[in-house]
Amino acid sequence: MEKSDNTLSNWDILTPDLTELILSNLPIPSIIRASSVSKSWNSIIHSHSFKTRVSNSRKSPWFFIYGQNKNLPNKNYQVFAFDSDSDSWIKLPDTTTLLPNDSFTASNGFFFRICSGKFNFKPVFSSTWRQTSPLRFSRCNPLIGVYNEPGCLKPAWFIVAGGLENSEACLAVEIYNPDYNSWEISSPLPAIFRPGISSQTLCSAIFNGKFYVHGIYSSFISYFDLKKRVWSNVQTLRPPGVMLSYSISCQDRLILAGLCYVKDELEFNIWKVDERTLEFSEIGIMPPDLLSRLLDGEWDQKFGSVRCVGSGNIVYVFNEERRSNRSACFCEISDSGKCRWKRVPDLPEPVNELDKVMISAFVPLMYPY
Repeated sequence: MEKSDNTLSNWDILTPDLTELILSNLPIPSIIRASSVSKSWNSIIHSHSFKTRVSNSRKSPWFFIYGQNKNLPNKNYQVFAFDSDSDSWIKLPDTTTLLPNDSFTASNGFFFRICSGKFNFKPVFSSTWRQTSPLRFSRCNPLIGVYNEPGCLKPAWFIVAGGLENSEACLAVEIYNPDYNSWEISSPLPAIFRPGISSQTLCSAIFNGKFYVHGIYSSFISYFDLKKRVWSNVQTLRPPGVMLSYSISCQDRLILAGLCYVKDELEFNIWKVDERTLEFSEIGIMPPDLLSRLLDGEWDQKFGSVRCVGSGNIVYVFNEERRSNRSACFCEISDSGKCRWKRVPDLPEPVNELDKVMISAFVPLMYPY
C-alpha cells in the first residue's frame, strides 16, 4: 500500500483516537496490511486499546487449516485462514519449524506447540512465541481450552486435558494460571474417556463457564465446571443414526454436528442442545450436493475423516483425507436458528503437499498480549 506525501500528511492531521477508530472498522486482512503502511499506524494497531476495540466488534469466526509436511527442512508448516465475510482465504505468515514429536493446534485465538512437557503459545496475529512453565505431564495432541477468569479481560487461562504419553496419568487435567506462570493439577477426566484419549477421538468446547469433553465416536459427554473445578456425571449424547459427532459452542447455543445414517441415507445434521437436559432438536441438514462433494461418493471409506469445528455463528465441515481438493463447507446459523449452507473455495496456490492436516475455527481476536 503506497501513499503520497500529501495523503500521509492529511492522515497525520487526524488525532490518534480518530485514526484508531477508522482503522478498527477495516476487515482484519486490511488491518494486517495497514500495519505496514507507517510507524504510527503500526503503533496504533499494536496498542492495547486498538486490540480491545477490534476484539469487541468481531463476530464472524475464521476457519483455519494447518498443513504440515515433515519432509521440508524449513518452514514445514503452512497456515491458511478463511474469512467468510469476504469469502476469501488468507495465507498467514508462519516460520514455524516443527520437530517430529511436536503437537501443534489452536483454540480461541491462540496457536499452541507442545513437546516433551514444554508448552508454547502465541496469539494468532503475533510473531512471538511465549513459553510457560513446564507442564507436569508430557502430552501429545491434547484438548486445549482458552478462557478468562470472571471480570478479567486478560491474560487468558488455559485448560489442558488428555493426550498424555504417560498412560498411568492419562486422565490428568492441568490448568495454567497466567498470574503465577504455573500449572495446577485439577480434577481428572472421568475414567470412561481413558481409551484413545486425544484430540483424534475427543472434541471439546467451552460454553457458559463449562469445559465440555465429548467422544466423537462414543458420544459420551461430560463437562468441567471452570469455577467449581469439578466434572459432571457422564451422559450419552447420540441422536438416532449418529456415527460421529462434535460438540461446538456457537454464540448462545451449545451445538451438536455430525454424520448420521437414517433410512438408508447418509446425512450431515446440526442440532441445538439443551445444556441442562442434553435434549436435542434439529436445526439444519447439509444439502446433498455439498455432502456428496465432501465425501466424493465414498462415504463408507471416508466418513471417519470428516472433521467439524465452529465458533460464533458458523460451523465448518472439512474432510481431512481429501487434501488435493481441500473440500470444505460451512453452515451459518441465524439468530432465529435457521441454517444457510455454503461451499468454501479451494485453498490459494501454491500449497505444499500436506501429509498432516489440522483445523480449527474461532473469531480472530486481536489479543492484547
